[in-house]
Amino acid sequence: MSTLRTPLCDRLGIDVPIVQAPIGSVSCPDLAAAVSEAGGLGTLAVTWLGLDATASVIAATRERTDRPFGVNLVLDPDTTIHATADHLEVCLGAGAEIVSFSFGDAAPYVEQVHDAGGTVLQTVGSAEEAREAVAAGVDVLVSQGWEAGGHVQSDVATMPLVPAVADVAGEDVPVIAAGGIADGRGLAAALALGADGAWLGTRFVAAAESQAHREYQRAVTEADARAAVRSELYDGGWPGQPHRTLENDTYAEWVEAGQPPVGERPGEDEEVARYGNGHPVERYDDDPPIADMEGAVDEMAMYAGQSVDLTDDVRPAAEIVDDLVAGARERIDALSEFTTGP
Repeated sequence: MSTLRTPLCDRLGIDVPIVQAPIGSVSCPDLAAAVSEAGGLGTLAVTWLGLDATASVIAATRERTDRPFGVNLVLDPDTTIHATADHLEVCLGAGAEIVSFSFGDAAPYVEQVHDAGGTVLQTVGSAEEAREAVAAGVDVLVSQGWEAGGHVQSDVATMPLVPAVADVAGEDVPVIAAGGIADGRGLAAALALGADGAWLGTRFVAAAESQAHREYQRAVTEADARAAVRSELYDGGWPGQPHRTLENDTYAEWVEAGQPPVGERPGEDEEVARYGNGHPVERYDDDPPIADMEGAVDEMAMYAGQSVDLTDDVRPAAEIVDDLVAGARERIDALSEFTTGP
């Protein structure tokens, strides 16, 4: 594997500046451990897990790797379940040393993480949010652009947002670029914009170790960027939060009906799929399709960013990480030759 080391690597104790985004219930110990073993940072999304289940998935990930990995907690109180100090305490007690926070202010939790010897990441969608996070003592900023898949907290595209956040961060706080990155060229571009690494979600949905349903993975690898649409449609569990998903029959029928509000949407309260344990999923729930589900999973919320154009196959996470690093290194070397000349 080609080397590509940045200050982010030193801050997080990783070998290469690649972070697997916390892609909801699609994330799992197998995926997080595989990314970490490959030299990047794997991440578990634990917000919607109970306290015992949170401790369990952290332990399961630690059994699979002795490398650093992270957990993510969503702070938005509008979610049916959101992070609390107790949930964070369980994460830290179970051995999570890197905690990322999103959709809210991490300031009330920074000291709690630092007292446990941990590192705090916070996702921001503007330079102003970045200033507040730096003032709160956050260790690493995640600059999430408008192109990102899943729930999105920015109205600014990745290219103008990253340098603005990097200017706020200065030299002491590493910045991770998120949104629209799926290959080595995107990683190289993020570094050129002033970031210290890249945060990828859509690409890792299509990792062999992810819990994404095969139909979900197929849709991601076959879609183009125009099919990754932004809306607030899948609000069951998290109302009012914009998100980017693949266009499907649920979305198309809603658009055809004139994009009616909640209570008037086609097929509302209709069950479209079930988990392996029999728990139902309704049409506008915010659950993504995972491997043990049965039913019309292609009518569910298939979260994906505009980087679907660059996500063409399902591959092991280690290969994805290696290709990202090699591709970025190749692009950086080519640009260096171009700028310096003979």
